[in-house]
Amino acid sequence: MKNSLRILSLLFITSLLSGCGVQSIPQSNNAVEARWADVLSQYQRRADLIPNLVEVVKGYAKHEKETLENVIKARASATQVQVNANDLTPEKMAEFQRAQGQLTGALSRLMVVAEQYPNLKANQNFRDLQVQLEGTENRINYAREQYIESVNQFNNLVTVFPTSLTNKILFHFEKKPQFSVENEQDIKKAPAVKF
Repeated sequence: MKNSLRILSLLFITSLLSGCGVQSIPQSNNAVEARWADVLSQYQRRADLIPNLVEVVKGYAKHEKETLENVIKARASATQVQVNANDLTPEKMAEFQRAQGQLTGALSRLMVVAEQYPNLKANQNFRDLQVQLEGTENRINYAREQYIESVNQFNNLVTVFPTSLTNKILFHFEKKPQFSVENEQDIKKAPAVKF
């Protein structure tokens, strides 16, 4: 009789806990990590395209050395900032966004320079790289949207009752940081063109 009562009690407690995030909180954390990996993968894809783009532009725009150097420096800076999904903090996210924003700005200035060279715009290699870069930017936006949604779901689980109680008792996860618009104001500015 005691064993039956224990088994029933255990089943009852398990059923209560299953509705309180015992599985959903770790699954949601795993989803955030996977989405963050997608974001990093797309940023890496962009970083991998840049050396080829710079080389093609170099052949046509030899006196645009400063713009090309800025792209190369921004790429190096952006690839040095490593943020692990398990160690996402608002400060690290801001640093990551700042580095990526500088690269985005440098690429924008490079595209403005490219507009000044009709032969470069007609070059098939340049056009192919530009299309790949534009596609990568779209992939980055999509990956970020997916990350934002998964972080929103995770943050709800760890902060909203009853799953927040389970989190406090069993897991102790903190909210994950989101991408912030305020850190991207420099990205949104149109590059200045001076002749």
